[in-house]
Amino acid sequence: MTGPRLSNRLVRQLADMHGTLVGIVGPTATGKTAVGIELARKLDGEIISADSMAVYKGMDIGTAKPTAQERAAVAFHLVDVVCPDEEFSVAEFKRLAEVAIADILRRGKLPLLVGGTGLYIQAVTGGLNIPAIGPDRELRERLRAEAAEFGNQHLLDRLQPVDPVTAERLHPNDLKRIIRALEVYMLTGLPISDFHKRAGRTETEYDVRLFGLTMSRSALYERIERRVDEQIKSGLVEEVRGLLEKGYDPELSSLRGLGYKQIAGYLAGQYDLQTAVDLLKRDTRRFAKRQFTWFRADPRIYWVDVERRSPSETADEVAGLLRAKA
Repeated sequence: MTGPRLSNRLVRQLADMHGTLVGIVGPTATGKTAVGIELARKLDGEIISADSMAVYKGMDIGTAKPTAQERAAVAFHLVDVVCPDEEFSVAEFKRLAEVAIADILRRGKLPLLVGGTGLYIQAVTGGLNIPAIGPDRELRERLRAEAAEFGNQHLLDRLQPVDPVTAERLHPNDLKRIIRALEVYMLTGLPISDFHKRAGRTETEYDVRLFGLTMSRSALYERIERRVDEQIKSGLVEEVRGLLEKGYDPELSSLRGLGYKQIAGYLAGQYDLQTAVDLLKRDTRRFAKRQFTWFRADPRIYWVDVERRSPSETADEVAGLLRAKA
């Protein structure tokens, strides 16, 4: 009975706070979605997914999306937004997330930003000034054709006089970023490095409360191993095969994500399934390490050790911390 009474008090307290936005962040496999669901239940909240892969339709197993049952229990936003061959930028995520947050607050509920894509979290909670401009496919195709005819170095040479800072740090093989830098300059008249210079902490209209989920590295790696094994048993190979059979290019940004890249390599005959699984586990461990590094640099995050706690217990702790600061 303690939990529900605490929740009711918290709902009233948080309702009195203008624009409160709670974030549940951290590395992959720490249980962010499960904790977010429990917290949403306790605090009458709705979840905005901050996962750069969960936006893609038809990519469910490899992205560890919330199940249909979980989505029926708690409202999720920004899941299944675009097809795998559609572009989706940080700027577009920020725009859609802010629309969702405003709607959730208007209805008197608590918005919960839940996910492990640090760039998305920063863009919404204050921390990024990004060029709010979508991709220009026609321009990109022209630049790719130019690179194919004259070489990548030719494009890098074009970038040098207009954005020497970016040109200096890019290698000719990094064609995607060279094209993006040229695209931003050609569409805005400003070098992308100028936007990066202004990408420090910025004010946000929300009262942001960020909580990071953490555990020992050995426990996290064990969870990653189990997750990958479960994804394979659940049909990850079949999911990737289905996407390829629909005509999606394995070189798409979406299919270069964790799980999809490694399984696509197996399906292309580059290595056997066990090698694909081993690569996926290794790459996921490396990804989790990068996520830890990213989030540890944010002093706003209060870290919660979840190694020996259930999602409900973790949600209770977060709810208590919110109540103490309300």
